[in-house]
Amino acid sequence: MANLVLNGMAAESETCMALGILDESSRGASGTPQVLLLIASVLERSIQKNEELLNTARKDVITIFHGSRSPTLSIKQYIERIFKYSRCSSSCLVVAYIYINKFLQLTGGHLTSLNAHRLLITSIMVAAKFLDDECYDNAYYARIGGVSTGEMNRMEMRFLFNLDFRLQVTVEAFMNCCLKLENESGRYEEGQADPSLWVQRPAKQR
Repeated sequence: MANLVLNGMAAESETCMALGILDESSRGASGTPQVLLLIASVLERSIQKNEELLNTARKDVITIFHGSRSPTLSIKQYIERIFKYSRCSSSCLVVAYIYINKFLQLTGGHLTSLNAHRLLITSIMVAAKFLDDECYDNAYYARIGGVSTGEMNRMEMRFLFNLDFRLQVTVEAFMNCCLKLENESGRYEEGQADPSLWVQRPAKQR
């Protein structure tokens, strides 16, 4: 199904190739697509910003995605591990990010070091199931992510219900995300990726 998404991108192929989505040759020496590095950078900075706000202003709501302590792997290392062993398409990473952003907006949650890893493994698995022609089962993703199969199953169901099972991402939304990432590429190289362009704060409850 990934081809169905990519077929609508001919006009934006340069952006996709630059991010390592359409062309394998645009990946780095390690085989890591540029889009993975950019998403990891933006998420890590979003976590830092959110945790500073939570420490000074308010407490976050604990969910099924929260761990008792922060994992030892960084966000970049964790996404690289998922990408390496799941063999998902690069476009899944973009769609997974869109899913996480939507999830946080709908639930009023905040991305932190306690929930980011579980949200990542869940969103990437869901994206791979929806987009890719071939995908590993939940038990395999659980091993990749360092959680039990039972946890993986429960997180998937909670994630899907919170998204109301609306997994379709339009070509326009996908390309808007890619264009923002491309614009961030220069900042990333300088270590200045801007998280405010990505994770939007939820509206205040009335």
